[in-house]
Amino acid sequence: MEKNNFERIIEVIDTLTGPDGCPWDKEQTPQSMCDYLVEECFELVEAIRQDDKSEIAEELGDVLFLLLFIGRCHDREIPDFLQTALAGNVAKMIRRHPHVYGEKAADVAEVIKNWEQIKKQEKAEKDKDPGVFASLPASLPPLLRAYRINSKAARTGFTWATDADQEKKLAEEWNELQAALATDDAAAREEEFGDYLFSLVEYGRRRGIKANSALAVANSKFLGRFEAMEKLARERGLELDKLSLEEMDNLWDEIKATRR
Repeated sequence: MEKNNFERIIEVIDTLTGPDGCPWDKEQTPQSMCDYLVEECFELVEAIRQDDKSEIAEELGDVLFLLLFIGRCHDREIPDFLQTALAGNVAKMIRRHPHVYGEKAADVAEVIKNWEQIKKQEKAEKDKDPGVFASLPASLPPLLRAYRINSKAARTGFTWATDADQEKKLAEEWNELQAALATDDAAAREEEFGDYLFSLVEYGRRRGIKANSALAVANSKFLGRFEAMEKLARERGLELDKLSLEEMDNLWDEIKATRR
């Protein structure tokens, strides 16, 4: 019977890390693979945002390989570690979806509330801190982490009563930032800028905007326009770094008129 791709990739990992395998692969540990995993995850996210199916397939394969590689490393210390991890996740997904696998009906808001309650209960059963932020990874990108912090706090009711109240807070943070920028205190400037960013993330969250995703779109838009401006300058025999700001602005406006 022909092996499926899951079995084949496990076989490849075992060969690479076996006695006659690759010297580099044999030296790797779950800890040493962390940076590679983070990098590949970012590459996958970029491919998804670009909606490039070919790149998505390649990057998804890379991420899956690293996850299975890490799981297989643990398999050598704890028999069936990877299978146990998969079985545990299956059980967890079923447990956290009582509206699908049970009789409890729920809308989206109720689903999210139930999910958080079940997670909290699971933490308590494992004698882990069941606090609101206990499951929030410290390694999340700061903008995404700020969004999660605000979301989790809001679910407890710890948030502004109205959008207008939150807008006042945002204006207050802006004024504090301006006051700090008028001083020579670098630490205060950074702190107040951080406070303003945190409040701005919440401003977006309350309006259905994820700051991390919004900034990713803005980054891509700017890069696309800038690269198009560079190309336009080359086509006209111009060197971008030798143009005046006004000349570059004119090129930029041309690009903006032809693309979003």
